Amino acid sequence: MKAKTVLPAVAMTAVSMALTLAVVMLWLGPVMPWPVALVVGLGIDGGWLATLAYDRRLASQGDHNPAVTAIGWAFGLVATGVLVAHALTAEESTGAWLAVAWLPLAAKALWVVHSLWERTALTPTALDTIQGIQQTARDEAAVARARLRAQAATEETRLTAVTQAGARVARVQAQTARTLSEAWSTLEEARTGEGTNRALTSVTTPVTPDVTPGVTPRWELPVWGPSEPVPDRALESGPALTDDALDALVDEIRHSDDPALSYRDTATRFRAAGHSASETRLRAAWKRVEAA
Repeated sequence: MKAKTVLPAVAMTAVSMALTLAVVMLWLGPVMPWPVALVVGLGIDGGWLATLAYDRRLASQGDHNPAVTAIGWAFGLVATGVLVAHALTAEESTGAWLAVAWLPLAAKALWVVHSLWERTALTPTALDTIQGIQQTARDEAAVARARLRAQAATEETRLTAVTQAGARVARVQAQTARTLSEAWSTLEEARTGEGTNRALTSVTTPVTPDVTPGVTPRWELPVWGPSEPVPDRALESGPALTDDALDALVDEIRHSDDPALSYRDTATRFRAAGHSASETRLRAAWKRVEAA
């Protein structure tokens, strides 16, 4: 891996050194002996190569010297200046020579990039460890996402089932309420009908002879509706009412309004007044009073 990263910098350095030497020979050859021009070109390339070697040695030791770095850039600028000066003085192909004048600076920049890579390079073991950690993190994230999606789907299914069940319960309750309301309406119509009590009495008279002497058997349909619990006064202190006293109270309460009160209203007012009697005695007293 290190060879792959250093090869571009080495290749660029070789090309820029060869180009610098060739330009110095072409530029200075006509005005001075070629050995002198060769020495000048090799001096520029040699100085640049020497400072580059010193800089690389310091970098391999984990050290850095600003003076060496500055000198290396200075040699690069000199080589670039030579190329630019030759391009400007050339009678032909000025643009082509300017196009390659940046190569020395580019080579130096590649060595800087290579140094940065070396300072951040990791061993294969460390890279494998990092890749393993990243893969583990990706796996855990994928599992967490799958778990969340499954939980969301489960919760959605549960809410849908609960909603549907609630809707079914509401429909059943509504149907039950309608049925019960119809039954109450039918029972109320039957209870308040003119011939209902007479018809029930005529039907039950043959099977209930002599229930109470002098009293005609009578049936009443139950009344459906809201009711309040009646307090149990059987354990309250005080003497129990006699049948005559009970009949008198029931008659007084029943005829306190016009028309006479029904048994239900009579029983409610009887108990609200603080009197106590069993349901059987109170109903028997009300029947006696009504028959009288």
